[in-house]
Amino acid sequence: MDGRTPSNDRTRHLVPALTGLGLGLAALGPGLAPGFVLSYDMVFVPDPAFTPMTFGLTGTVPRHVPSDAFVTALATVVPADAVQKLVLLAIFVMACTAAASLVPSRRLLPRLAAGVCYAWNPFVAERLLLGQWALLLGYAALPWVMAAAARTDEPRGGRRLVRALIPAAIGGFAALTVSALAALTVAMVTGAGAEAGTSTGTGTSTSRWAGRAKAGVRVVAAVVGLSLSWLVPGLLRPAGMPEDGGAVAAFAARADTPFGALGSLLSLGGVWNGETVPAGYGAPVTATIWLLLIGVALAAYLRTGRGMGLGAAGLVGFGVAGLAVMAGGVLEGLIDLWAGFAVLRDGQQYVAPLAVVVAVGLGMAADRAAEARLPMVAPAAVLAPLLLLPTLAWGAAGELRAVRYPADWAHARQIIDGDRAPGDVLVLPWAAYRSYPWNHGRRVLDPLPRYLHRRVIVNDAVTVAGRAGTTVATEDPRAVRLGRIAATGAPPAATLRDAGVRYVVVDAALTANAPSGGVEVLRGADLAVYRIDGARPDPEQRVPVVPVVVVWAAVCILVFWSTLASRTTLSLSLLGGIHPHNSRRRVN
Repeated sequence: MDGRTPSNDRTRHLVPALTGLGLGLAALGPGLAPGFVLSYDMVFVPDPAFTPMTFGLTGTVPRHVPSDAFVTALATVVPADAVQKLVLLAIFVMACTAAASLVPSRRLLPRLAAGVCYAWNPFVAERLLLGQWALLLGYAALPWVMAAAARTDEPRGGRRLVRALIPAAIGGFAALTVSALAALTVAMVTGAGAEAGTSTGTGTSTSRWAGRAKAGVRVVAAVVGLSLSWLVPGLLRPAGMPEDGGAVAAFAARADTPFGALGSLLSLGGVWNGETVPAGYGAPVTATIWLLLIGVALAAYLRTGRGMGLGAAGLVGFGVAGLAVMAGGVLEGLIDLWAGFAVLRDGQQYVAPLAVVVAVGLGMAADRAAEARLPMVAPAAVLAPLLLLPTLAWGAAGELRAVRYPADWAHARQIIDGDRAPGDVLVLPWAAYRSYPWNHGRRVLDPLPRYLHRRVIVNDAVTVAGRAGTTVATEDPRAVRLGRIAATGAPPAATLRDAGVRYVVVDAALTANAPSGGVEVLRGADLAVYRIDGARPDPEQRVPVVPVVVVWAAVCILVFWSTLASRTTLSLSLLGGIHPHNSRRRVN
C-alpha cells in the first residue's frame, strides 16, 4: 500500500486531526487532570467574569485582549478548567491538520510527517512551557493563513483569509503580528499571480507590482480589521504605549543548542527564557540530528521549485527573529522612535513561518522517498520529531500539571467581591510572578487580576533572570504611582486609603508585608486579606467605553461576514476550505 487517501476533504483531514489530538493528549499528560495548568503567562481561573480589564478599559496594556474575553465567554457554558484543556488540545489538532494540508501529496504518511513536525517541535515546547497559549493558537493556524494569503485575488479570497486569521485574532497582538508578517510576505510574493497575469508569464512589470500591492492591501485590511479589539484600547490608553528599547537584549533569542543563538533559531528554538527549555533539549547529539533533519527538509522544499511564497515568509521571519541578536542597537532605536516596534522584541516567535516551511519540506522529502520506493523513510519522518524531543510528552516531563486553587482563594474572592464599598486591591509582595507551593513552586503570572472581579494592582515589571537582572519597567499607571509605597513591604493603611486601596492581599507566608493599620479579614494557610476602611475612589483615567464597544461590534461583523461562504461553517472552512488542492493555484 502507498498510503494514499480519498480526495474527500473531511476524510483527508480526519486522520491528521486525530493525530494532532493524540499529540495533544501525549503532550499535556497530567495537565488533563481536573484543575488548571498554571505556568508563567498561562493563567486560567475558575468562574472568570467580564470586567473592564477583560476589554482593555483599565490602564493596563491590552495584551490579554481579546483572548481573555474568548475564554470568559466559553467559561459561561463549559467549566473553566475544561475550557483550558479544550483550547490546548485544539492547538495540537489545528497545527497538525493545517501543516498536513499544505503537503501536495495524496499519500497519508508524508502529510502526517509535516503535521507531526509542526505540532511537536522546540518552538511549541518552549512556548507551551512559557504559557503562551494565545500565541500558539495563532501559530496552529498559520499554515492556513499562508495558504489563504496566496489566493486573496480569488472569489471569496478575502473571506477565506479572515477565517484563517480568526485563531490568531483570538490570540491577540503577538499571534496576529506573526501571522500578519507571514501573510503579507506571501501575498506580496505570490498572492497576485492570477490577477497580474504572472501565472502565464504575460503580465507586465507594472501589472505584477500592482497585483502585489492589491494583495498586500487585502492582507493589511484583514489584519487591521481583526486587530481593532486590542488596537483601539491600546491607542486610546491614557498613558500611551510604553517604550523600553533597553529591554531588547532581555528578550533576544538565546542559545539553547550548541550552535549559538542563530543556530538555535534555525532549529526552531532559542526562546529568551532559559527556564522554559524542555528537559534534555539541546544535547549535542540530538541537537545535531535535529538540525540535519531541518536541513534535509529545507533542501527538499527548495528543490521542488515551489519555494517562493512560503520560503520567502520563512526567510523574513528568520531575519526578524535574529534582528535583536545581530542588530540589537537598531531595534532599540526603532522602539525609541515608535513604541509599536516593541512587538519585534521577542524575536524567537517570528520563526513560526520557518516552522511551516520545515514541516512542509519534511513532508515533501517523505513523499519523494515514497516515490523512490524507500518504504521506511516516511514512517521515520513521522516519528523523528517525537524521538528527538521526547520530553515534550507527559506535560513536558511533568512540568505542566493541573492544580486546584486553594479554598483560601475562593474565600478571599467571596469577601472582596461581596463588598460594595469602592476601592482597589493591592497584591503583596510587590512582584509580577509567583511561585506558590500549591502550584509545585512553578512560576506563574499573578492570577489575582483575573481571579477577582475588582481592579487589582500588581507589580507588572518583569525581571529577566540570567540577563544581568534586566527589568522591564512597570506599565500600569496605578502600579507606577503605588510602586514606591508597595515596595516598602508594609505600607501604612493611611497612605493606601488615600491611594484608593480597599483591600491588600498578602501571601500567607509573608506576614511582614501586612499593611500597618489594616483590618485583617482573612488569615489562611495560603493568603491573608486586609481591609482598608474609608478608602477613597481613585480618579483613574480609563479608555473610553463607546469606541471599544463600536470596534468589538465591527470585529464581530467582520468575523460573521467571513463565514458566509456558501454551504460552509467556520470549522469546516478552516479544516477543508483552504487546502491547496481546492484551488486552481497552489501555494508556492
